[in-house]
Amino acid sequence: MFQNDQWTRLLLGFVDEARDTASQAEALVLQLEQAPNDGQVVDELFRLMHTFKGTAGLFDLKPIVRFAHRIENVLAEVRHGQLRLDPRVMALMLGGLDEIVSMIELIDADTGELPVDDVHQAELLSAFDALTGVTEEPMGIVATGVAPVPADQQVTEPDRLWLISLRFDERAFIQGLDPQALVQALGRLGSIKQIDTLNDELPVLADMDPERCYLGLEIQLQSAASKPEIESLFDFVRPLCRFVVRLASDAPSIPASVDDASSQDTRIGHILLNSGALTAAQLAQGLAIQQRPAALKPSLGSVLVEEGLVPAQQVNDALDLQHQTRQRRAYEGSGVRVAAQKLDQLVDLVGELVTSAAGVKASIDRDDLAEGAEHLCTVSQHIASLRETALGLRMVEVGETFSRFHRVVRDVSEQLHKEIHLDIRGADTELDKLIIDRLADPLTHLVRNAIAHGIEPAQERGRGGKPVQGRVRLAARQESGVVIIEVSDDGRGLDWDKIRRRAVQLGLIDAHREVDQRELRSLIFSPGFSTASTVSELSGRGVGLDVVREVVTDLRGEIEVESVRGAGTLFRIRVPLTLAIINGFQFSVGTQHYVVPLETVLECQEWLGPTGQIHGSFARHGRSRPCIDLASLFDGRTASNGARRNALVVSYGSEVGALIADDLYGELQTVVKPLGPIFRNLPGISGATVLGSGEIALVLDVAHLFHNIAQYIEAGSPNPSAKITEPEHHAEE
Repeated sequence: MFQNDQWTRLLLGFVDEARDTASQAEALVLQLEQAPNDGQVVDELFRLMHTFKGTAGLFDLKPIVRFAHRIENVLAEVRHGQLRLDPRVMALMLGGLDEIVSMIELIDADTGELPVDDVHQAELLSAFDALTGVTEEPMGIVATGVAPVPADQQVTEPDRLWLISLRFDERAFIQGLDPQALVQALGRLGSIKQIDTLNDELPVLADMDPERCYLGLEIQLQSAASKPEIESLFDFVRPLCRFVVRLASDAPSIPASVDDASSQDTRIGHILLNSGALTAAQLAQGLAIQQRPAALKPSLGSVLVEEGLVPAQQVNDALDLQHQTRQRRAYEGSGVRVAAQKLDQLVDLVGELVTSAAGVKASIDRDDLAEGAEHLCTVSQHIASLRETALGLRMVEVGETFSRFHRVVRDVSEQLHKEIHLDIRGADTELDKLIIDRLADPLTHLVRNAIAHGIEPAQERGRGGKPVQGRVRLAARQESGVVIIEVSDDGRGLDWDKIRRRAVQLGLIDAHREVDQRELRSLIFSPGFSTASTVSELSGRGVGLDVVREVVTDLRGEIEVESVRGAGTLFRIRVPLTLAIINGFQFSVGTQHYVVPLETVLECQEWLGPTGQIHGSFARHGRSRPCIDLASLFDGRTASNGARRNALVVSYGSEVGALIADDLYGELQTVVKPLGPIFRNLPGISGATVLGSGEIALVLDVAHLFHNIAQYIEAGSPNPSAKITEPEHHAEE
C-alpha cells in the first residue's frame, strides 16, 4: 500500500495528529461525565470523531474506523435523545478510546499494517452494538492477543542445554566487537549444537553499511558451565550486545516493566524473542500456523501456547509488557507543534546571520580588522538569538501533559471509591518537551500515590471536619531559570513516627540514633521503602518513589517533600528549562577541564585542607560537610607542593558539599553532548561539551558524585577531616 516516502510521511503525520485527537476526545468525554447534559460538548465530540473516522479511512485503517464509528453512533443516539449518558456509557466510550490509542501505537510506519487483538475487540464492539441496537460484524483482522489457555503447559528441554540469545548494537564492528570471537569463546565452554542467524533488522542492499552489524544470533550450547561463567564472557561487550542466557529447561523471564525491556517493540512475537523466551525458528513456526486458513484467525500468543512452544504465563507477562509499552508511547510523540511566528523569527535570524557573515568576509578581503571585529560582534549576537529561538522550538506548555491526569484521577478514584477533584495550576508554563515526556511516568506515580495513600476515605474525612471530596493539585511555574512542578493533596499527611519505625525495621537507621525530619524525608525515597500494610494493584510494594527520584536526578533536577500531619503532602520537583544548553561553571583538575551546572555552585574558596584523599569533610556554617578531591578521584594524584587548590561549594538536593579542584575559569554557557556507548553509564558524569579552544570538558553530575562517595564511605573507607576558609558573607544555602 505504501510505495513511497511521501506516503509514509503522511502516515506518520496522521499518527501524530491521531494522538492529539484521541487526547482531545478523552478530555471531552471527561467533561461530559461532569456535565452530561452539555449539548455543545456532545456536538463537538461528535464532529471530532466523525472527522477522525474519515481521516483514518483514508489510510485504510479499518479497525480504528470501526471504533470511531461506534463512538459516533453512541453520540448520535445521545444527540437525538434516544440514549442517556450514564456511567456505563461513559465507561464504554473511554474503553473505545483506549483501544484506539493502543492501535495508533501499533501502526507500522513502513507497511501501514495494523495488528490488533480480535477477541478483545470483538467483545468491545459487541458491547457498543448492544448499546445502540446497531449490529455490525467485525471484519477478520490479525490479532496479537491471547485467548484463555491452561497455565500448566510447560516446555521441557534436555538439562544443561543452554539457550543463548544475542542482539548486537549496529556500531559493534566500529567499536571493535567481533561476534565470531564471542562464538568461539562460547565453543570453548562446551559443544555448540546449533546457531540460528536473525536477519529481521537487515536493511535493503542500497541502505546497507558494511561497517554496521545488523544480525543477531540464537545459539544452543551443551555445557557443564554455570550461568555466571557463560555470562562473564560478555562482561566487556555489554554496552554493545544484548544477551539472554538460560537453561532450555527453565521458563524464560519476561521484563517486569517497559523500563527493564531491551526493546520497545510491541509485537508479542518479538517481545518473546528479545527476552529469550522464543527462538527465531519457533516464532517462524508459530506465524506459519497462525496464517493457515481459518474462520477466525487465532492470536499468535494462543498458537504458541497450544503448540507447546511457550508457557502460558510467559505469554501473559509479554502481554503485560506490551500494554506498558503502548502506554509509554502515548506520552512519547515524535513531533512538536511549533507556532508559525517562531518559524518566521527563525528564518529572519538566519537571513540576518547570512548578511553579517558576508560583512565579515568583505572586511577580511579589505584587511579592515576594525570593521571585521564589528561584524563578528554582530554575528555573535545573531548566533545567541538564533540559539534562544531554536531552543524555544522545543518548549511546549505543560498543560497538555497535565490534562491527561484527569483520566488518571477518574480511574483511580473510581477504583478506590473516593471522590477526588484535580486542580491544575500553571498549565501555560513552558518546558522542554523531552523533560515533559520523561516526567510523565513519575508524575503519574505521584498522583496515584496521593489518591491511594494521601486522600482519606469519605467517612474519615467527615470525622476530621474535611469536605468529602478530596483535592489533588498539579501546579507548575518558572523560577530563576528552572521549572518547579508540585503535586500536592489535602489528605492525612505523612506519619513521620511510622516512617521512622519502618526505617528501623528495614535497618536503614539505628533505633537509638536521633534522626531529624530532613533525614526522614530522604528515607521515603529509599528503594523498597513502604509503610503500607497491604499490597494492592495501586500501591504497597515499596517500588516507585526511588524511581521517581532517579528520573528527576537524571534530568539534572531535584525532588523534595513537605508534609503536615492531617493537612496533606506536597512533592516539589525542580528541573531545568532544557537539557540541550546549560549555564555552567568551568574549572580544571590537572590538564582536564570540567563543567558543573551553575545553579549548583554556591561559592568558591581557596582550599587550605589536606590533599591526597578521595573524600573528606569540612566545616561550613557550623556543620560538617562532605568534600571530594577530584584530583585523587580521577587522576590518583595530589597537587604539587605550594600549588593553590580551590573548592567549589555546591548544592545537591537539600545537601551541600565541596569539590576540590585546581584552576577556576568561571561561568560559561555550553551545549551538552551525550557520551558514547562505552562511557554512557559512568557514575558522576552526565555528558561532555566542546570548549571554545576545541578541548573536551566533561560535565559532572554533582548529586551522583556525592551519592557514590557516600557509598564508598559506608564500605569502610577512612574519613579524613579538613576545613575551608569561610568568608564574611556566604551564599544562601
